[in-house]
Amino acid sequence: MRARLAVALLAGLLTFPAIGSDPTASGAFHSLLEESGLRLERPPGFVDVPIQANPLFPYEHALRHDSGGLEIRFSVRPLQRIEIEYNDPHNASPEPNHLFPLLFESITNRLAIGSHAPSSIFSEPEAQRSFNAQWAAVSVFDIVPEYASGYHNALLVALHKNDLADAYALFLYNDYAMAGPLINESLSVLSFAPADKQ
Repeated sequence: MRARLAVALLAGLLTFPAIGSDPTASGAFHSLLEESGLRLERPPGFVDVPIQANPLFPYEHALRHDSGGLEIRFSVRPLQRIEIEYNDPHNASPEPNHLFPLLFESITNRLAIGSHAPSSIFSEPEAQRSFNAQWAAVSVFDIVPEYASGYHNALLVALHKNDLADAYALFLYNDYAMAGPLINESLSVLSFAPADKQ
């Protein structure tokens, strides 16, 4: 209970300032990717879909497969933009490079129905190989209808690279038999660019 409370409090302490006048615009999203050292490779058969404003977990870009069986929503958080409201005279403010595991848990707790949200953390070599990240994790859960009406299931991929960004790809679907192969093919479409391309 104490850990869950700490995660909830942490989520309330963090703010992410707006990107600009229209953070959902395609150009703004690509600027955000560049700022974060990320790249997005559009998987075949996917098209852009409009952003739906949502206070539970804002996102900046979305793709949907032509079949309608899978939607992917992307959230990018450059570490230099994260602001931490923290007033404790006895401790230093948390460092953005150290928050990613708690943020992953907080987002999962906010979006999942109930407490059943199995998750797995990639080994460092797996995170590097799949996403060029220093840390990566995945969680599967039933999603709250307030976030994604029309979808019942979600798979959340979280990425972190020190001094650059936290990033999230949320895969939304109803029928895993249909969506599973598409998820496998597009799991790593969001990744950190090699250092020589950042």
